[in-house]
Amino acid sequence: MLMYAKYNNAIIPQRIKMKKSLLLFVLLFSCSYAQTLSLQESIDKTLLNNPDIKSFILKTEQSKKSTDVVSADYLPQVNLQAQYDITQTYVLPSSGAFNTKQKDGWIAGASLKQKLWDFEKTSSKVNAFKIDENIAALSFEDSKALMVYKIKSLYKLIVVQQEAIEVHKKDLESKNAYYEQAKALEAQGLRTKADSSRFLSAYYLSQENLAIAKASYDKAKNSLSLYMGEKIENNISFESDIIKKSYIFEDALNEEEILANNSQLKIDALNINKNQELYKFAKASHYGSIDVVASYNRIDTLNEYNSSALGVVYVLPLYAGGKIEAEAEKAQIGIQVAKEQKESKTIAIKEELSNLIIDISRYDKTISAKEAQLLWANETKDVLQGRYKEGLSTYVEVLDAQALILSSQLGLLESYYAKSMAIDQVDYLKGKTQ
Repeated sequence: MLMYAKYNNAIIPQRIKMKKSLLLFVLLFSCSYAQTLSLQESIDKTLLNNPDIKSFILKTEQSKKSTDVVSADYLPQVNLQAQYDITQTYVLPSSGAFNTKQKDGWIAGASLKQKLWDFEKTSSKVNAFKIDENIAALSFEDSKALMVYKIKSLYKLIVVQQEAIEVHKKDLESKNAYYEQAKALEAQGLRTKADSSRFLSAYYLSQENLAIAKASYDKAKNSLSLYMGEKIENNISFESDIIKKSYIFEDALNEEEILANNSQLKIDALNINKNQELYKFAKASHYGSIDVVASYNRIDTLNEYNSSALGVVYVLPLYAGGKIEAEAEKAQIGIQVAKEQKESKTIAIKEELSNLIIDISRYDKTISAKEAQLLWANETKDVLQGRYKEGLSTYVEVLDAQALILSSQLGLLESYYAKSMAIDQVDYLKGKTQ
C-alpha cells in the first residue's frame, strides 16, 4: 500500500503539469488565432456596424411602410364628425311667408366610404410601390456588394503596405551596409568621399520611403477600423497571401452570369415595370371611381332626430386642368427613359467586364515578368557587390542594381494587388456580397 501511495504521489504532479502545459498551449494558440484579423471578419463586422448599411436597411423598411400606406385605399375609410353652432339662422314657413329664428344647434355622426371599383387605379399604384420596395431591397444588396469591395480594397492595401514596409526595411539595411562598406574602403584609400556621401544620401532616401510606406499602412488600417466600427490593435496580423489570388473564367459565361445577377441591371428592369404601372395608374384616373358610402348622424337643431344614408357614388373627373394627361405622358416617357438607361448600363457593364478580363490576363504576364526581373536583379546585385569591393564597379552601378531590386519588389506587389482588385471588381459586377 505504501508503495502504491508513493507511486500515485509521483503520478499526480506529472498529470497536473501535463494539464497545465496543455492549458497553456491552448491559451497561446487561442491568443495567436485571435490576433489574426481575417478578410471575412472585416467584411462581417463592417456589414454589421457601418452606418451606410444601417441606413439602407431603414430605407428598405421605409419603402415597405410606403406600400402599406397606398394599400390602405383598399380598406373602408371611417370618420367621426361633430359640429356645434352657437347661433344659426333657421327659416320657418308661416301663412305663406317665411320667418327666421336664431337658435344654437349641433350635429354628430359617423361616415363610411368603401371603394368598389376604380378601374385598377389603386391596384396599379400599389404595384408601383411594391416594385419600389423590391428596388429598395436590390439597392441594399448593391450597397452591400459595393461595401464588400471597399473593404477588400482596404484590407488588401494594408497587406500590400505591410509587405512594402518589409521591402523598404531590407532596402534600408542594404543602403546602410553599402554606406559602412564605402566608409571602410575610404579609410583604406580605396574609395573617395563621393562614394560614402552618395550611399549616405541613398540611405536617407530609403528612410523617407520607409516612412511613406508606414504612413500609408497606418492610413489604410485607420480607414478599415472606421468602416468596421472597431479599433484594430497594433498586434493584429492580416492574411498575407490574400492578394495572391488566381482566377479562371470563360468570357461568355461570366458576361451571361453578370448580366443576369447585376443589381443595377435588375433595378433598371424594375424601373421599367414601375413606370408601366404608373402609366396604368394615370390612365385609370380618367375613369373615376365607384364607392359605397354610408352615414349616420344625430341632429339637434330646431328639431332633434336621427339621419342615416346608404348608397353608391360614382365620381367621374371631367376636367382637371390637363393634370391627368400630363401624368400619363410623364409615365410613358419614364418607361422609355428606363429602357434606355438599362441598355446603356448593359453596354457599360460589358465594356467594364471585357476590360477587366484583359487587365487580369495582363497582370498575370506582368507578375511573371517582375518575378523574372527580380531574380535577375538579385543575381546582378551579387555580382556588382563583389566587383565593387575589388574596385571594378562604381557606386552608381551598385545603387542602380539595388534600385532595380526595390522597383521589382514593389512592382510585383502592385501587380498582385491590381490583379486581385480587378478580380474583386468582377465579383462586384456579379453582385456578390461576400
